[in-house]
Amino acid sequence: MKKKILPRLSNLLCLSSAFLLAGCDWDTLNPKGVIGIQEKSLILTATYAMLLVVVPVIVLTLLFAWQYRQSNTNAEYLPKWSHSNKIEVVIWVVPSLIILFLAVLTYQTCISLDPYRPIDEEANVKPIHVDVVALDWKWLFVYPDEGIATVNQMAFPVNTPVEFRITSDSVMNSFFIPQLGSMVYAMAGMQTQLHLSSNDVGNYAGESANFSGRGFSDMRFRALAMSNDDYAAWVQKVKASSEQLDSSNYPKLAAPSEANPVEYFSHAEPGLFDGIVAKYNNGMVMDKSTGKMMHVQSAMSDMNMKE
Repeated sequence: MKKKILPRLSNLLCLSSAFLLAGCDWDTLNPKGVIGIQEKSLILTATYAMLLVVVPVIVLTLLFAWQYRQSNTNAEYLPKWSHSNKIEVVIWVVPSLIILFLAVLTYQTCISLDPYRPIDEEANVKPIHVDVVALDWKWLFVYPDEGIATVNQMAFPVNTPVEFRITSDSVMNSFFIPQLGSMVYAMAGMQTQLHLSSNDVGNYAGESANFSGRGFSDMRFRALAMSNDDYAAWVQKVKASSEQLDSSNYPKLAAPSEANPVEYFSHAEPGLFDGIVAKYNNGMVMDKSTGKMMHVQSAMSDMNMKE
């Protein structure tokens, strides 16, 4: 009976493991942009460094348990043993060196992967500017240079830096495109920055990585990395929409909705992003060029849309 049951249990365990792993998303470890590639390298390097401690400890624990088991009468028995300088050196020096290595690595990458830092490798390419607003439960993308806006879909050319300004007109959220890297929080009345790019044409998943209420599970978007010609065609497609976004119809868009479909707006009111930020700060917003607060005259900043 046991000969029949054990193989079946083994097969069932393998099958169940396959089903469990089938639901895993490995986008973070399959990066498509320069920032994502560097972050993957950081994750793997830090993991390997920590395994230098974890693996030997596990192996030695099993080895000692086997070597000094009660039935092994050949094992050396030292009931009065209490100290070893060699062991003390190993258990203190090795972890200390690993911690020092991780500290230096973290310090360097905190500078090189600063979300506010422009992407050096593509400094000669004109960046695309995108303003991101987290709403309940959808993402609004405003392209100030093109004068357009979209919901739950954004696009940009490959090998082109994308400069994001990010805020929220609701509770705190977190903007994240796993295959491109860098998760950044979106908070009402505050604006943060993020610089990303894609090396390959693709359709990448974007999401909110911070629980924000009932519709959180459907708060997803698609990030489309396109060739220059396809991106220009996409912009024209958005501009062909009959919908426009301004202070009069923005409250309807900002109202809570679940599983919101993709929407295009052929015109977005200038200063829309600044107005959303300013309405939480008595009409004040951060000037990107000077780093100082300035007053914004905008219909958006004067509207009382907070609950």
